[in-house]
Amino acid sequence: MLKSTRSGFGKALLALGETNPNVVAVSADLPSSTKLADFGKKYPCRFFECGVAENNMMGVAAGLALEGKIPFVASFAAFSPSINWAVIRQSVCLSNLAVKIASSHAGLLTGPDGATHQALEDLALMQVLPNMTVVVPADYHQAYQATSQSINIKGPVYLRLTRPDTPELNDKKFQIGKAQIVKPGKDITIISCGPIIFEALKAIEIFERETKKTIELINCHTLKPLDEKTILQSLAKTKKCLTLEDHEIFGGLGTTICNLTAEKYPVAVIKMGVADKFGESARHESELLEKFGLDANSIVKKLKTFRL
Repeated sequence: MLKSTRSGFGKALLALGETNPNVVAVSADLPSSTKLADFGKKYPCRFFECGVAENNMMGVAAGLALEGKIPFVASFAAFSPSINWAVIRQSVCLSNLAVKIASSHAGLLTGPDGATHQALEDLALMQVLPNMTVVVPADYHQAYQATSQSINIKGPVYLRLTRPDTPELNDKKFQIGKAQIVKPGKDITIISCGPIIFEALKAIEIFERETKKTIELINCHTLKPLDEKTILQSLAKTKKCLTLEDHEIFGGLGTTICNLTAEKYPVAVIKMGVADKFGESARHESELLEKFGLDANSIVKKLKTFRL
């Protein structure tokens, strides 16, 4: 069944509201698109609508956290953290407050909305902040679990969510901070995060059929803290790595993996992401993945550049 990661967030937040009276929601005029609407209808006294004012929204969330609440702040990733990053730094991270930031419509998967709404820089912005946990769920189930687990994390959490309905990995053992080996292999390691991982699965099927080589696929849904052990164990076996993300190649998953390998286990790494460009509008997100070289066929071509 196809479901969006933003829907997983919305359902989990509603469930959290039933069991924890300290859970509150803070919006910046996008409750329907970010899936806060149901929470607001059921718990109107715990729902705070700040209007088109992302900086104020984050300040309100920080104040609520100081009073013992667990605020979930939701907007589009192009607006939060892109507009209110300084408030996140000063008012949330500096005091290590339990503000949970859910940012939807991230990446090229936003599709027709175009460059202004396709956040491709948010992971770089959030990873650099001290005390921030950064999670990129791959499917509805993982978004639900990430949202549910986030309240057990003392400080702030960033949840990167996407707009379209996508498949599910059926990972019933999701745990923030623990990478998932989606498929074992011995010749190349692919490390991905978010729903774009389903393009990797398509590519693996094609590549393995044509080459008779096997690929290990890791869903690195938590970029910070990074599960170094799982990643390094895989790289010790394959000696080759390709990273795939719906994000700029600077400051995202690829950069994180390159930093790790440079320090602890140097191997050949190919980074696949958006190469220093803004997105653009298209009838469907699949057209953008093809144009920016992130579709299954493009992944196969990159895999074939490794010496096997």
